[in-house]
Amino acid sequence: MYTISLGDDGAELGPLGPWQAGEFLGHMDRGREFIGRFNALPDVVTDLASSRAFLRAYAEKEAADAGRIRGIRYGGTLVGAVILRRMDVARGTAEAGCWLEPAAVGRGLVTRAARVLIDWAIRERGIHRVEWWVSPHNTPSIAVARRLGMSRHGVLRESHLFRGERHDEEIWSVPAAEWTGGAG
Repeated sequence: MYTISLGDDGAELGPLGPWQAGEFLGHMDRGREFIGRFNALPDVVTDLASSRAFLRAYAEKEAADAGRIRGIRYGGTLVGAVILRRMDVARGTAEAGCWLEPAAVGRGLVTRAARVLIDWAIRERGIHRVEWWVSPHNTPSIAVARRLGMSRHGVLRESHLFRGERHDEEIWSVPAAEWTGGAG
């Protein structure tokens, strides 16, 4: 229900809600180590209660028009997600993000899913600038930002505390006036 096709390979993008906490936890368990290389989500979603709480927080963000989460399914299985981690409609800014379990890597799923979510944010919600914050070591995520037509705008040195250590973060973005749907 309410899914969007991501192409001829059967991949779909659809809502994720608290009632899907068990499925989400299973997905996180399958990808925990891989996802956790650059993303603290596996440290947050550790059991059914924390999975439900995470998805409830995004349901509340969606209700407040302050964020979104959409699941990426491949072959009917939840394999990843794209998010608008922050969305400020009044200011016209949003931060997009993603993750994917290892079995789904290399199919272009994140790029296709992020394209749909960013396009919605710009065209439907009037977002002026979409950002993509990423570790300089996360080359697959940087490649997605490039495929989406984003430009690197800066590095926040040692700004991100991740598992007890400070890390740099690159900020990539695309303003609405330059958004082509990531097709060019």
